[in-house]
Amino acid sequence: MSGNNYNDDGWEPVTRLGRKVQEGDIDTMEAALNSGLPLKEPEIVDQLLPGLDDEVLDINMVQRMTDSGRRVKFRCVVAVGNRDGFVGYAEGRDDQVGSAIQKAIGIAKLNIIQVPRGSGSWEDRSDRPHSLTRRTTGKAGSVEVELIPAPEGLGLAASDTVRAVIELAGIENAWTKSHGNTRTTVNLAKATFNALENASQSRHPQRRPNREEPEVAE
Repeated sequence: MSGNNYNDDGWEPVTRLGRKVQEGDIDTMEAALNSGLPLKEPEIVDQLLPGLDDEVLDINMVQRMTDSGRRVKFRCVVAVGNRDGFVGYAEGRDDQVGSAIQKAIGIAKLNIIQVPRGSGSWEDRSDRPHSLTRRTTGKAGSVEVELIPAPEGLGLAASDTVRAVIELAGIENAWTKSHGNTRTTVNLAKATFNALENASQSRHPQRRPNREEPEVAE
């Protein structure tokens, strides 16, 4: 499904980064991420990464008792990406499934990162950026995911959840290992995104101060 549900017609930026994008001073997502300015408007991503794909990884009903009775919300886990080096991840909660998905998509856009791609496997001689540049790991709750560069032609040796996230980042060939309670989709997806983020931070060590932390289910 397409995640570009934000109507940018008549968009009036409220942040410095948004104004720079609208005025054409920043015209790529890489430049926006490297600007040091906080990314707080999903419309910025819509402008710089048109045609962004999204994938709903999990939908779960969450119940909570309040003074007025039982309250039910839906938690949706979503990843977004352009399948060419940019990927984001988030969770959203709302009384309606559709609204929870849209909330998650909007937050995932604000969490977008650039993943360094290459041909990091010693078995590979390709000059095309089809895999990771190096081995990387990520953790969420009890789950740990390791992503390993693989030679061209291998494909993705990964579970469905891990595959969905790294495909959105544009990774075509990789070995993966996972440990812990991998049946918990939210932690498996978050650990995979964290692994990609760790790879990204090796290239861009400074963390954006506005980053919204996706929730982690223990």
